[in-house]
Amino acid sequence: MDSVQIETTRKADTDSLATAHSTHVADSILMQRDSVFYTKLKSSMYKHRLTRQLYDAVFRDVYNSRVKTGEVNQIEVNPFKAFEGRVIGDIHIRRLNVFGQTVYDTLRKPANWIEKTGNSLHRNTRENVIRYSYLLFKEGDLVDPNVLRDNERLLRNTSIFHDARILVVPRNGSRQFVDVYVITQDVWSLLPNGGFGSFKSFNIGFDQLNFRGLGHQLFAQVAYSGNDPRQKLEYQARYKVPFIGKTFLTAQADILYLRDLKQVSARIYRPFLTPDTKYAGAAEINYTQINNRLLTRADCVVIVPLSYTYTDFWIGRSFRLFYREGNSDEKGRARLILAIRNTDYSYFRRPDVTADTNQIYQDSRTTLFSVGFSRRKYVRDVLIYGFGRTEDVPVGESIVAIGGIDNAELGRRTYTGINYSQGHYIKRVGYLYGLVSLGSFFRQNTPEQGVFSFESNYFSPLIKSRWGNMRHFINARYTTGFGRFDNEYITLGSTGSGLITDGIGIYSDALRGTKRMLLNYENILFSRLSLIGFRVAFITFANLGLTSFPDRPLLQGPLYQGYGIGFRLRNENLTFNSFQIRLTYYPNIPGNTIPFRQAFEGVPTLRFRDFDLSAPQIVPYQ
Repeated sequence: MDSVQIETTRKADTDSLATAHSTHVADSILMQRDSVFYTKLKSSMYKHRLTRQLYDAVFRDVYNSRVKTGEVNQIEVNPFKAFEGRVIGDIHIRRLNVFGQTVYDTLRKPANWIEKTGNSLHRNTRENVIRYSYLLFKEGDLVDPNVLRDNERLLRNTSIFHDARILVVPRNGSRQFVDVYVITQDVWSLLPNGGFGSFKSFNIGFDQLNFRGLGHQLFAQVAYSGNDPRQKLEYQARYKVPFIGKTFLTAQADILYLRDLKQVSARIYRPFLTPDTKYAGAAEINYTQINNRLLTRADCVVIVPLSYTYTDFWIGRSFRLFYREGNSDEKGRARLILAIRNTDYSYFRRPDVTADTNQIYQDSRTTLFSVGFSRRKYVRDVLIYGFGRTEDVPVGESIVAIGGIDNAELGRRTYTGINYSQGHYIKRVGYLYGLVSLGSFFRQNTPEQGVFSFESNYFSPLIKSRWGNMRHFINARYTTGFGRFDNEYITLGSTGSGLITDGIGIYSDALRGTKRMLLNYENILFSRLSLIGFRVAFITFANLGLTSFPDRPLLQGPLYQGYGIGFRLRNENLTFNSFQIRLTYYPNIPGNTIPFRQAFEGVPTLRFRDFDLSAPQIVPYQ
């Protein structure tokens, strides 16, 4: 049963992530088989001190344990429904250490001295910060099941928390009041970074995601290159203050002083955090100097110095759409969203702009309007993009129409666009998401800078095997441009592999065109190994792509390919990216003299495509 310890004599009847039925039926056969294996192995290795320490450092029953603790793949029933309309009495905040404890087992102890030291060095998020900046409810409110469930998801999706749980506990002797327990577990928030080549070539910096337990994020980095005649010293910094008070506004300031990019920017924004959020918006201003690398149609590389200011303001309003009371939770939270946005590009330095050349550098003041429909809910799952943490998978659909006016330097033009997306679990098939987008400017009824794109993402149900749990992933993307300016193109060139790429995993100037088709496949085996707290996943992948310019049909071009294997390491308690080692074979990349490429790289955590509409935007050509 769950080992969530609450400092009270009252018993929590309802758990935010488990029900008695789901805990009982989930993976019982696998649990019994694995328990026998690990019991025998542990008994053998615990006979000697050295092998005992080796077992504790290497093996944890990481996926078998979720059965015992109540972690389940999917939970459709909102567990707070039983308390709807009751009055929230006391709100208790329970902050867990980074290592050892989990929101499913608060009694677990750190496994070794490294974890104990890490806990002593980390400062947990302050209680008043959680209470006054991250909670959507307060004492005296009536229990709203959707608000509590949304708040759990919001906490989990915040970068400072590894996981979060909300428990509702009936108050003894009262049919009206309940108490709420909020259990959070921080991630290790400090990530040093840097490299040393010599005393004339080095860089050093850090990324602190939870500065002094305030939830603030501070990033700074300095690089020195003594032999570079252009600029010896580079630096960059960012400070971010999320969820200011109860406004849920986030403020961010950035400064970059790099050789080819200098930028100062400030931004304050608030998204539609939940389906019940009524207002969202943003305000941003920045000044940029950049040496833009431009590859022409004649395969010439040109460095274009630019400097400009950019401003962006938008505001949106969400309206609840009423359905019948008996409708599903997803349908009952449908929303109509209206938004308006104004952006401005003003150039101070650029090449000459005419009706036939360098049109992409023209001054522009664009006003966009949007009206959209969004219907969404979230299904909790595990072992998708994470390595065991709870993941909230968006389910629903959205459609938005965009229109506006661009008062561009070369003449006024209008814009029209539409986006439609949908994503659902299909029983015994898996999760399928699709996005279709079409948009274009029009000048005198002639399309200009138009784009049509389609994207589909799929992952299979969790497949259990004797070696661990496995999923298949398939991403397909198609993009074509029409009425594009000269020297506008898209590319298959990228880094990464499988899902961790927006191309085929290698850079080449030959991999470009005005239209593109891309297919990424990845198989991930989440093994039961845990090396010093880092969970291990084995990957196989294939990247296939086509690209061409208008003078050649897309399907008549060469099929560019990349195939590979590798493995990833990740500790969900750390802010570090996943570490990946891969070997990839590229059989037919133009100009590539080394078909086999190996890489050791950091892999950021992927995010799900959501159905929360925000600022009206031009369909991206990418």
